[in-house]
Amino acid sequence: MQISETVSQDLHKQFTVTVAASELDSRVNARLEEMKPRVNLKGFRPGKAPVSFLKKQFGKSIMGEVVEAAVNEGSQKVIADNKLKPALQPRVEPVGSVEDAVEGKADLTFKVIVDLMPEFAVTDPAKLSVERITADITDAEVDEALDRLAKNVRNYSTKDGAAAKDDVVLIDYEGSIDGVPFDGGKGEDFNLTLGTGTFIPGFEDQLIGATAGDKRDVKVTFPTEYHAPEMAGKDATFAVTVKEVKTPEDAKIDDELAKKLGLDDLATLKARVKEQLEADYKAASRLHLKRRVLDALDAAHDFPLPPAMVEHEFNNIWAQVLDELKRENKTPADEGKTEDELKAEYRKIAERRVRLGLVLGKLGEQNGISVQNEEVQRAIMARARQFPGQEQQVFQFYAQNQQAQAEIRAPLFEDKVVDFIAELATVNERKVDKDVLFADPEDEPAK
Repeated sequence: MQISETVSQDLHKQFTVTVAASELDSRVNARLEEMKPRVNLKGFRPGKAPVSFLKKQFGKSIMGEVVEAAVNEGSQKVIADNKLKPALQPRVEPVGSVEDAVEGKADLTFKVIVDLMPEFAVTDPAKLSVERITADITDAEVDEALDRLAKNVRNYSTKDGAAAKDDVVLIDYEGSIDGVPFDGGKGEDFNLTLGTGTFIPGFEDQLIGATAGDKRDVKVTFPTEYHAPEMAGKDATFAVTVKEVKTPEDAKIDDELAKKLGLDDLATLKARVKEQLEADYKAASRLHLKRRVLDALDAAHDFPLPPAMVEHEFNNIWAQVLDELKRENKTPADEGKTEDELKAEYRKIAERRVRLGLVLGKLGEQNGISVQNEEVQRAIMARARQFPGQEQQVFQFYAQNQQAQAEIRAPLFEDKVVDFIAELATVNERKVDKDVLFADPEDEPAK
């Protein structure tokens, strides 16, 4: 096996690997010698068929296996001998005819293309300065939360008229795609509160105005990020039977409400509600802090990025952008930009994500930060609870899909590293109002 380097750049290398036809033939003969004792062929005693005869019978298939093994061996040897750190799985491209090599007519020659991880030093988290925004909880917000809680546990009475927002409809339903029912798409005696967004977007809206005894075909489109890829983005029809319509009764906020929720009195309930609000405010504050930590890390690092990683990330982002534009029946011009301008914008986002991924990965590795399997399982359980009635399908999807598990593990790891950095960095607090605190951090421009 001969290996020669043909392209040498900082983060990109190419090698040409040649395995002589005579070497391939020798490997085939060795494989045939190994299998000879186990082969029974008509006209020969067990294990006594000559290698030349076996070669005629099995040579081509064995050569195919030998060629595949030689390609894998050559790729691994390129990495090991040159002490390379690939950013992605090396790519292999044939040079000349692989078929001729399999038939023993030519040497096997192929290119191994490797994009490399960059060498860079990570900044000291203790040198970073970031801002944490916080907000105070007012008595009015506690009262609003109590009102929402009271509405959630209020009693319902049968309604003769048409269903409206906030009413509950008792329904049987069965979903189908192109006329074929799908697993997990059927339910009976399900109480659905209209306007809560419990079901797929658009489902509940089509039941407003329904009365007991109505049968409706509810047409929806599954989200493109739906957990079951065979259903993602697909149009579906749900045959729905409305069995009863119930309307909410007025809810009182008093000691009886607290007791209904298993607490002693209204004062205890108020304390619990405030604790929950504090947890929500803390979570929102953390999201903004995370954005500011990532901004600070991005500003503190500038190093060449593996082109293949950037291209891979950009392709993923651009596919989502195109899908979103198609779903909204828009074009890049509707965004006030040309396609090239829009691509340039999202390529910068791809570069930022790759850069931050590399920095977070290195910081995590240097400081022994990892995600345990138990943490991944808890996250999968939380994801499954978002799809009532289809929990088992969600578990099976993740159990059978390593890539999906990796997509669960990655944000857990990122959060751990961000928390580690925030503990060491200088954090300056600033009070804001509730609207600012609960605004989407992704809407902030990257700094």
